[in-house]
Amino acid sequence: MDIARRTLLQAAIGTPAAMTSAAHLAAPASSAAARPDADSPRFTIAVLPDTQYLIDEGGSDEEPVRETLRYLARKRHEENVVFLAHLGDVTEHGTEREMRVADTVFATATLPYSVLAGNHDIASNSTDQRGDSPYLRTFGPHRFRRMATYGGSSPDGYNSFHVIPAGGRRWLLLALDWRLSERGFGWAQQVLDRHRDLPTILTTHDLVWADERGQADLSTYGRALWDRLIRRNDQVFLTLNGHYWPPGRTTLTNDRGNPVHLHVTNYQDRYYGGAGMIRLYSFDLARGVIDVETFSPWLSAADRSPLGAQNRELSGDVDRFTVAVDFAARFPAPVPAPRPAREVLVKGTVAYWRFDREGFPAADGPVPDGAVARDLSGNGNDLTAQRVHGSAPELLAWSGEHHQAQPGHASLRFDGGQGPDRCAVLRTAATAPLNRMKFESGYTIETFIKLPEPFEGEHAFMGILSWEGRSGDAGKTSGWSDDEPTCSLNVSGERFLQFVVYPVPVDSDPTSWSHAVPTGRWTHVAVVNDGRRTTMYVDGSKIARNAAEDSRGISTLGKPFALGGTQFAERYGQGFYGWIGDTRIVARALRPDQFLTAPSR
Repeated sequence: MDIARRTLLQAAIGTPAAMTSAAHLAAPASSAAARPDADSPRFTIAVLPDTQYLIDEGGSDEEPVRETLRYLARKRHEENVVFLAHLGDVTEHGTEREMRVADTVFATATLPYSVLAGNHDIASNSTDQRGDSPYLRTFGPHRFRRMATYGGSSPDGYNSFHVIPAGGRRWLLLALDWRLSERGFGWAQQVLDRHRDLPTILTTHDLVWADERGQADLSTYGRALWDRLIRRNDQVFLTLNGHYWPPGRTTLTNDRGNPVHLHVTNYQDRYYGGAGMIRLYSFDLARGVIDVETFSPWLSAADRSPLGAQNRELSGDVDRFTVAVDFAARFPAPVPAPRPAREVLVKGTVAYWRFDREGFPAADGPVPDGAVARDLSGNGNDLTAQRVHGSAPELLAWSGEHHQAQPGHASLRFDGGQGPDRCAVLRTAATAPLNRMKFESGYTIETFIKLPEPFEGEHAFMGILSWEGRSGDAGKTSGWSDDEPTCSLNVSGERFLQFVVYPVPVDSDPTSWSHAVPTGRWTHVAVVNDGRRTTMYVDGSKIARNAAEDSRGISTLGKPFALGGTQFAERYGQGFYGWIGDTRIVARALRPDQFLTAPSR
């Protein structure tokens, strides 16, 4: 969230003016140098429950909490820790003296964090309308205002929210007081309404409790929070609370029929008042899971006693587990706006085709024979659509479907296959410059494909793209047929991608093979040759089975380049079955951060 918008939102929601020492305004967490990777699909949110027995003026030791904060500082980049959430009961009595200790402890934090009031931090018989308190003077809005994640606080100052950039998107974290008033419920709903597109984690002190088996259930107050706030707002997928022990978890279904994971975590009953025990919620968006682990950095680093050894790491089902969350389905990431062709015409681009209105006569329904996909590189390598085998009009159609990171927001839907043979192909003209290029200094060929779900029919070794020269005409004898194209990207019967090329100087056919590509979702494919070796990338990841032989150039023989099939399609019916999106050819080797999937710079 930009500064102007954040300032406006805070003003609209309300922020009290209470201030304490200047130490509260120090904001190492907002320095650019300390920020983790906000685009990585793997990131961690740390959770610190009840620390009250460690910050107790009756006699305690806050060092375990300090060591937890030091640990997070050390591991912030290694674990990509983006935030720390405290779950309340920071102190035992909520006195001025205890809050001064808490003040100095949290002043050492080097990452953004939230704190909320537990029943030991304030008068437990009060709501968030209680007014001034040592807690508010220590952990009121002034403490968080300079953190980059801070979004605002309720007018009373006891509730706050943060917007966390992570995993290539933004996440909302609500930190709610021990007891919400009517005004508090209204404020929380207002925040949720203003951030409907953000997956939300709700933190508070009292929500669920657990039995000795770790099975959690709503508390009396938790039932009110569930009924009035959580179940009505589908964006809330995870809640975290302390207060009760033992720890536990449950999953409830909200009003939209989606799961909400509710976790209670509290270790104050364990050795050394919990010893600054933390939970790491490690999000892995690529796998669609959150991996959870629980341990004490202080016991691991400083305590060599028998009890320290027994408690430094917890491994039961309620302390170390994995939660499956289909983030892509429940919270589709915002689709970037289309990027104009000029933004992706990198140095060396010899051809670039896309199927939105910038490069194609986009229209619902079948694409007529003779339709032209313009070469937006300006090099004259236009493609012309043609059906073969007397294929029906619906065999080739325009589609608004596209890969999320694809510059052009459109594609072509092919319905090729065998039994009966059917195929549509887009070809360059006989005089196109691309036909004669040999790429002996290197090349990059990129395309986006999507295979249908379900993947039905016979489609073994269907062609995605090729140069239509015959390997036999190039004097190559190493292949399995003289009719094989001199260069082609295909899909095998097992859905492996196959890139086979006949180089210019040698009689060989170096071949790269991917893993089985998925059906029902878009895949980006890039073939990169540096003038000697060829490497295939799938969704930006290098595959294992890349050709070992030297592979300089492509024996194109002046023959047309084709999209959607090869000359085998005409002879044997192996036309493409699925969607093909933006396709680019560059006369040099590109790095993955230069692919079409990379954001504009």
